[in-house]
Amino acid sequence: MSQSSGSPIFGKRKEQPILILARGEKVHHMTVRPWMTAVGVSIGALFAVGYLASTSYLVLRDDLIGGTMARQARMQHDYEDRISALRAQVDRVTSRQLLDQQVVEEKVEKLLQQQQALTSRHGKLGSLIGRAEESGLADPGKDETETEKHADATGGIQAIERLMGLAAKTAPKGPALAYAAPFSRADARGGDTITDRADRLFSRVTHSLKDIERSQKDRIAQLTSGAINATDAIETIVARTGLSVTPDPADAEEARATGDDADIRSGGDDTGMGGPYVAPETKDVFDRQLVELDTALVRLEQVRGEVRKLPFSNPAPQSDITSQFGNRMDPFLGRLALHAGIDFRVAIGTGVRSTAPGKVVVAGRNGGYGNMVEIDHGNGVSTRYGHLSSILVNVGDVVTAGDVIGRSGSTGRSTGPHLHYEVRLHGDAVDPMRFLNAGMKLSTYID
Repeated sequence: MSQSSGSPIFGKRKEQPILILARGEKVHHMTVRPWMTAVGVSIGALFAVGYLASTSYLVLRDDLIGGTMARQARMQHDYEDRISALRAQVDRVTSRQLLDQQVVEEKVEKLLQQQQALTSRHGKLGSLIGRAEESGLADPGKDETETEKHADATGGIQAIERLMGLAAKTAPKGPALAYAAPFSRADARGGDTITDRADRLFSRVTHSLKDIERSQKDRIAQLTSGAINATDAIETIVARTGLSVTPDPADAEEARATGDDADIRSGGDDTGMGGPYVAPETKDVFDRQLVELDTALVRLEQVRGEVRKLPFSNPAPQSDITSQFGNRMDPFLGRLALHAGIDFRVAIGTGVRSTAPGKVVVAGRNGGYGNMVEIDHGNGVSTRYGHLSSILVNVGDVVTAGDVIGRSGSTGRSTGPHLHYEVRLHGDAVDPMRFLNAGMKLSTYID
C-alpha cells in the first residue's frame, strides 16, 4: 500500500486504501472505496443476524410445537367433556319426557274410559229423555246444553291427544352428537312445559266430565221426581172421582221389561223359560237411577193410559150447565126427585161428543131419555147421552174421545132443547161434575 501525500496549503490528503493481489508474475490492485466497506460490513451484519435468528428458531421450534399440541389436546378434552355432559343431559330429559308421556297416556286412557262411559250413559239417557219429552217432563233445550258440554269435553280430550302428538314429535330420536344447546321441553310462547299444559287440559277436561256426569245424575233425579209427582197428582185427582188408576207395581215392572220378554218369546229356541219378573241388581248409581226413572216413566204412562180411558172430557164444550146432579124438583111432577146426571144448554142439532173411548151398547129410544146413546168404557164405567134429536152411531160401534155420536134435541121427558149427560159406575149414577172438574185438572198432566 502507498502512503498518502499532503499539500502544504490544504494539509495532508487522505489516500484511499489500495488492495494489491499478486499471483506469480501477475499483480492486480484495487482501490477500496468507502461504500465498498459499508456494503461489506452490512452483508456481514445481515449474515450474523440471520445466523442468530435461524439458531434461535431451531432452538425454540420444538417448544412451540409442543405447546400447540398441548393446547389442541386440552381443547379436544374440553369438547369431549362437553359432549358427554350434553349426552347425559339429553338422556335425562328424554327419560323424564318418556315418563311424563307415560303418565299422560295413562291419564288420557282414564279420561277416554270416562268419556266412553258418559257416552254410553248419554245414549241410555237419550231414549228416556225422549219419553220424558213426550210426557212433557223434559225441556228439549236442556238436552242440547248437555250435548254442547259433551262436545266441549270431547274437544278437550282431542286437544290432549294433539298435545301428546306434539311431544312425540319434539322428543329426540337418539343421542345428540352436535354442539347444540340442551334440549328443552319448554314452550316457546310462555315457558310452560308440555306436562304443565297437559295437566291444565286434564284438569279442565276432568272437570267437564264430572260436570256432565253430575248434570246427568241431576237430570235423571229431576225427571224421576217429576214423573213421580205427576203420577201421584193424577192418582189423587182420579181418586176424588171414586176411581183408582194406581197400577200394580209388579205389572209396572213387567211392562218395563216387556221389550226383553218379547225378544225372548220371539226367539227360535224351544227351551221354555219363565218365572216372576225381578228387577236386575245393579251397583252403579247411574244405572240404578236409570232403572228408577224408567220405572217412574212406565208408571206415569200406565196411569195416563188408564186416565185416557175414563170419561173426563166435556160432551158439550163451551156450553152452560143448567141443572146439577142430585135431588131436585121434578119439572113434570113438581116433587122432589133424583136427577141422575147434569143438563147442558145446547141448541137443537149441536154435535154431542163422546167423553172417552168405548163401545156403544145402546143407540136408540129409551123411555124418558128419548133418543139415547150409552157407551161402555170398561171397568164398570159407562156414560149416557139423552134427549138427542138424532143418533149417529150404532150398537157395537167403537168410538174414541171427541167423536160426535149424535145431535142434541128435546126428545123424551124434556121441557126444551138440552143434553142430559150421565156417568155410571157399575150401573149406579154418580155426579158427572166430579169427572168434568177432574178432567180440567188432569189436562195439565195429560195433554
